[in-house]
Amino acid sequence: MREYEVSLNPNKLVKFLKKPANEFTRHDIIRFIDENGIEMVNFRYVAEDGKLKTLNFVVTSRDYLESILSTGERVDGSSLFSYVEAASSDLYVIPRFSSAFVNPFSEVPSLDILCSFYTKDGHPLESAPEHILKKAHAEFKKATGLTFKAMGELEFYVFGKKEPLYPAEDQKGYHISQPFCKWENLRKEAMSLMAQTGSKIKYGHSEVGNFTSGDEYFEQHEIEFQPVDAEDAADQLVIGKWILRMLGQKYGVNVSFAPKITSGKAGSGMHIHIQAEKDGINQMADDNGITDTAKKIISGLLEKARALTAFGNTVPLSYLRLVPHQEAPTNICWGDTNRSALVRVPLGWIAKTNMVRDANPYERYDVPYIPGKQTIEIRTPDGSADIYHLLAGIIMAAQYGLENPDALKRSEELYVSVNIFKDENKSRTGALEHLPVSCFESAEALEKDRSFFERNNIFPAGTVDRVIKYLRSFDDKNLSEKLYGKDEEIRELVKKFMHHM
Repeated sequence: MREYEVSLNPNKLVKFLKKPANEFTRHDIIRFIDENGIEMVNFRYVAEDGKLKTLNFVVTSRDYLESILSTGERVDGSSLFSYVEAASSDLYVIPRFSSAFVNPFSEVPSLDILCSFYTKDGHPLESAPEHILKKAHAEFKKATGLTFKAMGELEFYVFGKKEPLYPAEDQKGYHISQPFCKWENLRKEAMSLMAQTGSKIKYGHSEVGNFTSGDEYFEQHEIEFQPVDAEDAADQLVIGKWILRMLGQKYGVNVSFAPKITSGKAGSGMHIHIQAEKDGINQMADDNGITDTAKKIISGLLEKARALTAFGNTVPLSYLRLVPHQEAPTNICWGDTNRSALVRVPLGWIAKTNMVRDANPYERYDVPYIPGKQTIEIRTPDGSADIYHLLAGIIMAAQYGLENPDALKRSEELYVSVNIFKDENKSRTGALEHLPVSCFESAEALEKDRSFFERNNIFPAGTVDRVIKYLRSFDDKNLSEKLYGKDEEIRELVKKFMHHM
């Protein structure tokens, strides 16, 4: 590891151990604990519901520390997974040393480590969300020779007491700054803490959504990550949401990832950007634009888009966001820099320009060529997503596109170059397939395509059964139509699911 990569790395373990996180060993963790006054170790893991769990250990001796780091601990699997039987419910949680970070909130000096689930026989638990994602990525690498990288855009609202000074203009919050942006400091603190946990942060900014309701002020923000291996991308999003909620508690404000806060105002998505690499080189674009590899992946995402909502849009509020004219997709199509499309190809620095020299005429040094920034963006998911299942499904859809002989033809058919929400483009919109409009329809889409997700036992049948049952339990068929114009009922629904995800 290059020296400056250690000196500039905000992760305290990387700086202290002078090595990248993926090289951490058990003895590295013990040395850091011993020499930095760590008094507690917290095992963190994501169970069937996609939420972060905690198991706390007080450090009482080196032998005890060796024991928990070497063999993990037992947990009651029947309380964490719906189809683990109570009669044989014990599971192991085993720490992944590369994920270790200093807990930034604990009054007792603590080290947190993400864990994986294992059965009594020492095998990975097939239904664990982290393992489902790991299986999907391994199959993708084996079949395509590519590595799947992803990054999330974490959109959220902060809301608290309305302040009279420097009011912001309603729904004009995009990239506004203090003092008109009230919660910029919370966002910046969150970014700093996420980086200290090992997350690769790209940037943060205020988003479009802001409004007042009674005595409360609502303000939308976004934190975007950098592309990393899919497993790390999921971990970053889970830890990121935890940090933001902890800061909300610290400052006495609400932080919500709900897809919709109120009707007529911007909703919050969790867009996922995708790269595919071969030998460390991004395969999504070349000097002529996006590649056939990217177009095939896009085709696969669009073919499986309806079923993917079962993992990425998991509460009734999700389908109040996926409506026309809100920069959220409703039709299955793709386009270049087109925010009305389900898959968007953002600007990727493909054109050979000299913008930096143009903006800085006294620049004396050669501007380095930085390749590989092109991504493709799937805009359907939101903060209700079960992120491990979602990324696993996206990877499988991408592999399907790469293997489908008709993928390029399909990508050409589903390409749009216009804003499909404009009236003059209705004829184009009418020819496109629609996304589900409720959890009920999403469950039906997954049921129809379940054999695809169950192949190679990537998604166990029991996991698919649980997701379908969960989505159907909302009984929300035609909910958007039933709630149209009923603001009070929409508010009650928002209140119910505000912190559900």
